[in-house]
Amino acid sequence: MTPTSQALRKVSLVVGSATVLLLAYAGPAAADIPDGWSDPKPVPVLHFLLLFIGIPVLITLGIVLAIYVPGVVRGESLAPAGARASDQWLGGRRDTTPQLEAADRDQDTGGAGGTW
Repeated sequence: MTPTSQALRKVSLVVGSATVLLLAYAGPAAADIPDGWSDPKPVPVLHFLLLFIGIPVLITLGIVLAIYVPGVVRGESLAPAGARASDQWLGGRRDTTPQLEAADRDQDTGGAGGTW
């Protein structure tokens, strides 16, 4: 046998076994309701949506509000690490031309120096 035919044989064995097992285990799920049990009414769609979507959303909103409202009331920033928009330096300094020209000349424009 070639390696390709062996691999194909193994794959078909695994897929076939999985299919047989799934069909064997799904048989009892199709069983009818026992005689002594009640036959409940179907759940309305709106009730389903409220139960499985509305309640988790309300719980999530409650947790988020419990976390953020005290900080907002105290006036803290909601940005990560308390960073404010005025603290950011996005485009760099606007007045870099004098510092660049000072590097060519021997002129002091500020900044760190390495002389004693």
